[in-house]
Amino acid sequence: MRKFETLLLLSPELSAETREGILTALTGVVERENGVMEEVDHWGMRDLAYPVRKQMRGYYVRLVYQAPAELVAELERNVRITDGIFKFVTVKLAEEVEVA
Repeated sequence: MRKFETLLLLSPELSAETREGILTALTGVVERENGVMEEVDHWGMRDLAYPVRKQMRGYYVRLVYQAPAELVAELERNVRITDGIFKFVTVKLAEEVEVA
C-alpha cells in the first residue's frame, strides 16, 4: 500500500450538508477499494488567486489515505463526475506504508 494525499477545491455555493455528503461518498470509495482513510482535513473557505468557474472563493479539503495504486484512478473518476468539485490534485506521499 502507498500513502496518497488528494486536495479538493469545492464550490463555495455548496451547503455544509452537501459538502459532507460528497466527502462521505469519496471516503466510501477509498474504503470500498481496500484503502484506509487516515485524515480528512477541512481547510475551509479561501480566496482564490484567479477565478475558477467565475468564483473567487473556494472551500478546500485535504484527504490523506493509504491505498493500492489502482484506487487513485477510481477515486479521481468519482471526483470528475461529482458536481461541486472544481479542481483536485493527488500526490503520492510515500512509496510503501505499513498497514496498522
